[in-house]
Amino acid sequence: MKFSLIIPVYNVEKYLEKCLKSILDNTYKNYEVIIVNDGSTDNSEKIIKENLNKFEDITYIKQKNKGLSSARNEGVKKSKGDYICFIDSDDYIQKDMLEVLNNNLKDNPDILRFQLREVYNDKSVDINEISFNTTNSNNAFSKIVKYKYIEMSQLYIYKASFYKENNFSFKEGIYHEDFALIPIIIASCKSIKSIDYIGYNYVIRDGSIMRSNDKNKIIKKMDDSLLAFNQAIQILNKMENKDEFKNFYANSILDKYYSLDKNSKKEYKERIKKLNVFSYMSTNNFKRKIKKIIYKIKFGVGI
Repeated sequence: MKFSLIIPVYNVEKYLEKCLKSILDNTYKNYEVIIVNDGSTDNSEKIIKENLNKFEDITYIKQKNKGLSSARNEGVKKSKGDYICFIDSDDYIQKDMLEVLNNNLKDNPDILRFQLREVYNDKSVDINEISFNTTNSNNAFSKIVKYKYIEMSQLYIYKASFYKENNFSFKEGIYHEDFALIPIIIASCKSIKSIDYIGYNYVIRDGSIMRSNDKNKIIKKMDDSLLAFNQAIQILNKMENKDEFKNFYANSILDKYYSLDKNSKKEYKERIKKLNVFSYMSTNNFKRKIKKIIYKIKFGVGI
């Protein structure tokens, strides 16, 4: 199998060299690297150019700053491999990752899931998840939804033909682009497999957007989550038997709501009610039935 490794780059001079070296050091060599420089203003471009000749098959795309989603989408358009893999440029992979992934693609699943290690300044934490053999989307998601990282795009590789035939793309201009897309990709697939191999090193940065405490960013993240929820539900409603996916989106919105400050909650409480979020919460067991009732009482929605 040939892998298309898509690497969006934006002002990551501190991390980029390690990311590229981790790919170069991989024991499996049948891959192409697609670097998308999304308008970096630091020394990232210098580092990219210093590494271009080190790879046998590499494509370098330079664009104005349009965001992570745009960079990933551009990379997909240029990809020629059998499987697509997204790698963030401030993270790095294990040297045997591609070899392990290739060895687990014998039945050509639409999606293969693997696991990660959280990397902090002074420690690392392995996130161990239970694997499962190739199955359909519904069976798979009932297991994946119990994972710590559910919709993180870098932890899946996607059969290129499946990805492109379905015209998947990350929505541009929003936070939570993975939340908007990855569950939909899983819901659309016919076959998916998960392995317990930890191949991805996820570098936790205090200054990253998704960890920001800036109020304006928190509000935008909530707005974008509601937008993603609404669009995802519309897509899922056109599919059969996707209640587990709808339940995931509904509960995710409620979790994000409870992370807001008191004043923000007043506004979003009404918006959540208007979107009828509670109707998508599953009641297929006693615990879920009680949870739904409690939420509806808190929001003043009729039971």
